[in-house]
Amino acid sequence: MLTGLDISYADDNHLYDCKPEHKVETRNTGGWSGYIQKYQKTGPVEQREHAIFLNMWLDKFVFCCRSVGPTSVYLSATERLADGGRFPLGRYLLGSIYHLLHQVTEKLLLGQTIGNLGGPWWFINMWLSVHMHKRLGFDLLHSAFPGT
Repeated sequence: MLTGLDISYADDNHLYDCKPEHKVETRNTGGWSGYIQKYQKTGPVEQREHAIFLNMWLDKFVFCCRSVGPTSVYLSATERLADGGRFPLGRYLLGSIYHLLHQVTEKLLLGQTIGNLGGPWWFINMWLSVHMHKRLGFDLLHSAFPGT
């Protein structure tokens, strides 16, 4: 509900059941800037370029993978989105959040440092801010960063 992403859409073809149509090189591209330079084009945006952009957007800003460069994990999903198809992005975001929370819990129980797990920490931060403000009348963002 916080993001407006659909979590109820029934998906017949799951993300990992179908292979991507396009081949995208993600290794040895020089990180995110190299990935962008390699796949950006001038002129009208084609379906492939749109899918590659969406792949970067999901990988870097939504699911926040822990790698310092692009992956092709979400390429099947981004191809479907670029074609105008529906995809239950909310379900995958929730799954990613639950997986992240599971990893953090395991590390804390074992007394290990959490380190860089990647994952959508932004969503957990947003949820905590909304929850704290609503339940306790406490604004987490402004108390942590006065003057914002």
